[in-house]
Amino acid sequence: MNNQYHFSRRRFLQRSGMGVGALALTDLLRKESFASDSLTHFPGKAKHVIHIFLNGGMSQVDTFDPKPELTKRAGQMLPFENLKTERKTGVALPSPFKFKKHGESGIPISDLFPHLSQCADELAVIRSMHVELPSHEMSLMLMNSGHQRLVRPSFGSWLTWGMGSENQNLPGFIALCPGGMPVGGAANWRSAFLPGVYQGTHVDTSITDPKKLIKHVRNTRLTQQEQKDQFDLLRKLNANHLANRPGENALESRIHSFELAYRMQIEATDAFDVQQEPDHIIKMYGEGPQNRQLLMARRLVERGVRFVQTWHGNSQPWDSHSNIKHTHRVVANQCDQGIAALIMDLKQRGLLDETLILCTGEFGRTPAVEMGTGGTGASLGRDHNHWGFSLWLAGGGIKGGTIYGATDDFGFKAVENPVSAHDLHATMLHLLGYDHERFTYRFAGRDYRLTDLFGNVVKEVIA
Repeated sequence: MNNQYHFSRRRFLQRSGMGVGALALTDLLRKESFASDSLTHFPGKAKHVIHIFLNGGMSQVDTFDPKPELTKRAGQMLPFENLKTERKTGVALPSPFKFKKHGESGIPISDLFPHLSQCADELAVIRSMHVELPSHEMSLMLMNSGHQRLVRPSFGSWLTWGMGSENQNLPGFIALCPGGMPVGGAANWRSAFLPGVYQGTHVDTSITDPKKLIKHVRNTRLTQQEQKDQFDLLRKLNANHLANRPGENALESRIHSFELAYRMQIEATDAFDVQQEPDHIIKMYGEGPQNRQLLMARRLVERGVRFVQTWHGNSQPWDSHSNIKHTHRVVANQCDQGIAALIMDLKQRGLLDETLILCTGEFGRTPAVEMGTGGTGASLGRDHNHWGFSLWLAGGGIKGGTIYGATDDFGFKAVENPVSAHDLHATMLHLLGYDHERFTYRFAGRDYRLTDLFGNVVKEVIA
């Protein structure tokens, strides 16, 4: 069975599901088009993804990549010219945090993450990540969509296009972000040239009332039966309109959005209502919007949502240009307990093996201190560093207790087994059952893929 057949079958099912209106066949076709694993190239271990995005840039030398040389050379220039980053940097800045080896694997984790360190044997830490530029906007686009300049679909959109959703009453791709939007806004979860139904749905998790999380999800003026009658009429009108305009993706997407919004009334509020959890689970995750949305993420994948992205907050909370000792401590405290709870909770429910967790920023931070305006005066913070940084994965077929790759003695540049964003995406797709070179979508006369023309699977982090 080749890719072209898979693609045509999916398009047929989707259009049939929207076009036959009120016919009884609609439900059957919709269930098939939402079936999991319908387009995978081979059996994948992972069926869902939770992407924990520590937007702003987590410092690798303060979290997962200890560098004793920074302590030895504190206050001295590095033994080479500082690599070019966004701003001028100066002398070596040792980490103000203490590292300790954890678990049977002995993975070093700093005291920024006391809760997460208990899950060390579940983590595969990649220390040799690198991206192309020290720019928030471009690096965010690269990490999300595989391209830093051109408009491309995000990973979540690719995945929901390929695998569909297991729950027709919830979006297949949900982006949770407290307090507004990250840098780049909705472009981080865009569907681009893929049909609009695969774009991520943004939810502001700083809102604690589940009935208000998604605006206007419930109609307060009409009864359920009146809504159903109205919706059935609208669906027939839309089906007639679409029948005369075959191939109109924008129209199909709008019709699908109407249908999804109607169905979400059944399940959306319950899915986001973490207060339905037992007290011991709520206490396990902890307080605050970060921990609360991590619990939401577990509830969403439990209900069949394919891709959940949790952002630390609007703008770039991890962007520690000054006083990294204070700023990194604050943001780590906001999410450490919830991240560890997510891993343990998924494991105790038997969901960790099928849920791939990725935790990363868009780049790392410099081991040399950032200088003030004009190059004078140290800030005790770190600049953006795209040359080398760390991230970790867990669950979903990952080999826990693994460290892969390395930066130089100071944590500035990836020097051993460097891993690009394309390599990361190729590896994640492999865990989900896809050959990234064959996972393509034809648009404007050519075949596109998430990894563009690049990418190698990092087999060493796969169980």
